[in-house]
Amino acid sequence: MSKSACRQTKRTSNPHSDRLAPSQQHHRQFCQPRTATTTATPGRPSVNLKYQQRREMLSRSQRLTRAIARQQICRRLGAAAANTALARPLSTTIPLLTTTPPPSTWTSPYPSSTDFRSDVVTSPTASMLHAISSATLLDDVFCEDPSTISLETRLASLTGHESALLVLSGTMGNQLALRALLTQPPHAVLCDERAHILEWEAGGVASLSGALVQGVVAGNGRFLTLEDVKRKVVLSDDVHACPTRVISLENTLGGSIMPLDETRRIAGWARENGILMHLDGARLWEAVIAGAGGLEEYTRCFDTVSLCFSKGLGAPIGSILLGSKEVVKRARWVRKSIGGGLRQSGVVAAAARVGVEETFLGGKLKRGQEMAKRVGEMWESKGGRLEREVETNMVWLDLEAAGVGEEEWVKAAGRRGVKVGGGRVVVHYQVTEEAVGALGEAMGEVLGRERGEGGGEGKKVGFKSYG
Repeated sequence: MSKSACRQTKRTSNPHSDRLAPSQQHHRQFCQPRTATTTATPGRPSVNLKYQQRREMLSRSQRLTRAIARQQICRRLGAAAANTALARPLSTTIPLLTTTPPPSTWTSPYPSSTDFRSDVVTSPTASMLHAISSATLLDDVFCEDPSTISLETRLASLTGHESALLVLSGTMGNQLALRALLTQPPHAVLCDERAHILEWEAGGVASLSGALVQGVVAGNGRFLTLEDVKRKVVLSDDVHACPTRVISLENTLGGSIMPLDETRRIAGWARENGILMHLDGARLWEAVIAGAGGLEEYTRCFDTVSLCFSKGLGAPIGSILLGSKEVVKRARWVRKSIGGGLRQSGVVAAAARVGVEETFLGGKLKRGQEMAKRVGEMWESKGGRLEREVETNMVWLDLEAAGVGEEEWVKAAGRRGVKVGGGRVVVHYQVTEEAVGALGEAMGEVLGRERGEGGGEGKKVGFKSYG
């Protein structure tokens, strides 16, 4: 009997073939692996016997599913590859290709190069990938990972604090800090009415710390002053009052810088009155790069500080919480209680370390701030108005004054291949010149259109763009 006839006999001798539909029989016959002529080594089963044993461990439906998948692979890859696939045991068949693998995005241009929605979209870099591949892989819950300990020690040194704790996000850093500082209700946290801890952290201060948040309106429209704080702070021990135990400042806030002198005024007064200080410094890097003050000059004003590695610095994840050893110890405990304990945290710490050393200390953030000023000038040169001065990497376009709806603006930018999220345009160092040019074209379209030509809806009541 010829080899082809032998193969055909084996293919059609399936004892369960009468139970399959005709199409299923076709799949089974087409995808049945070829048998190879092998000789068994004494004391060791042949390759075919091993394959048969593995095959018998699968149910009929599993065998059919794998057979159909292999048939699709054969059809996709062509006849030559089909012959190879048919001779290969099921357990070693290459996976079904459903999409073409995307090109590497670890180098410029990055996926974030056309994205103006936020600086959280910054992409990890090739040097971060290299650092991740060489990171240590020990357990951070046991405080044993060298890469993580090195990052925490480095940040504590840069900021003049005793201790540091790697956390998963800026929100987690803020919430752990406040939970560690606040001990027993009734207690309140005073902050700017626009602050992230009040507006964008899902009510975490209330749910995790049981604290009242006292939002304060900045009299100058940009940053809180000591006079603003004094108008709202509660120092009374009257039983009807909720005393202020923590003042939380944010720098930068909406791209606006909190001046160092005013920060020192508030911190000095707070200490005189037994009030603790927390800094949401997610974008403090931007204030420092803009020349507002040194990193340590700012951070020494506070009992706790949260700094973010994924906003602008390009790390894929992570923030750092800074404070005294006692506060950080308590924060570590709280972190564990809410599921934030990290095991092999070195891969997170390694990328964060590169972000600090190369993007912040390496001066890359300056490019984003320079481009932000140009974006603001483009808007104004085309007849638009800005809601506030461009101080760092954020540009606030006054869409309402221009009669431009948010939806219209987003679509105009999208048609040119760039992403915006509303009137707040955030520029980061990975944005390309081509993207800035496309953004300018979108500005020209929406500002050059006669009003009444379909400007779209403005802001919806009860909804707001993340900022």
